[in-house]
Amino acid sequence: MELTVTRIKIVQRGFTHRCPNCGARALFKPGALFELNPACPSCGCRFDADEGAFLGALALNYGVTAFGVVVPIIVVSWFLGLGFPAIAGMALFASVVVPIALYRPSRSWWLMCDSLFSPEDLPANQDRSPPVEPDRSLRSG
Repeated sequence: MELTVTRIKIVQRGFTHRCPNCGARALFKPGALFELNPACPSCGCRFDADEGAFLGALALNYGVTAFGVVVPIIVVSWFLGLGFPAIAGMALFASVVVPIALYRPSRSWWLMCDSLFSPEDLPANQDRSPPVEPDRSLRSG
């Protein structure tokens, strides 16, 4: 089966915070910074289909914050010879600000990852052909 929404489209839509199915800018409710729509208003694609679907985004956000921001701050500050209060202050500031800034991207990236590994589950990639009727002319009786 050929995919209508390819993996390349899914990645492009994931990095631009769009619906992985139709490409609409509808992941989050209008005017709400942290509230994800349960489904795309344009195509109906479910964003949080399972219990705990947000946990991957939480882990992604935590990993990027811890290993991509806080650890480098600590290492660089240590080599620059900054004291403990300066290092702790910068790390604490980064550990509060970065997760807030990455909330929306991490939700989009996780939805992208989920769709990337099972693109056939997207509504646009579902087989919509009508079921084939069995040939009744071969039956006896």
